[in-house]
Amino acid sequence: MARETIADFWDAMGSNDFTYASTRLHPDFEYYMPQTREYLRGRSDFAALNDSYPAEGKWIFSVQSIVSDGQNAVSDVVITNGAMKARAVTFHTLQDGLIIRQKEYWPEDYPAPDWRKEWVKTVDVVPF
Repeated sequence: MARETIADFWDAMGSNDFTYASTRLHPDFEYYMPQTREYLRGRSDFAALNDSYPAEGKWIFSVQSIVSDGQNAVSDVVITNGAMKARAVTFHTLQDGLIIRQKEYWPEDYPAPDWRKEWVKTVDVVPF
């Protein structure tokens, strides 16, 4: 169930109607970004935050993976608006079939160290 709920959430985010997407969130929704120590509470603030983002174009969300166990799930999503591209790794907790908590990390890309080249190759898409 968690996997389907999270997939539906990301599909709704792709509509770029963030009030619509927020209907997948529990009324007591909490959102935390540990890297910036920002905390948000409530569906309406989530929608307003996303509506206010200074985007260059329509947001596209490409789900790379969703792993779920009971009422918990983790998603790995590539996000772009045409001008920027980022990755979000989100830990979701569900309650009553809705997302009640999200803890989200936006890791920065960095170049692979030269010393590993003997064993690895650089790819744009995960091969599994």
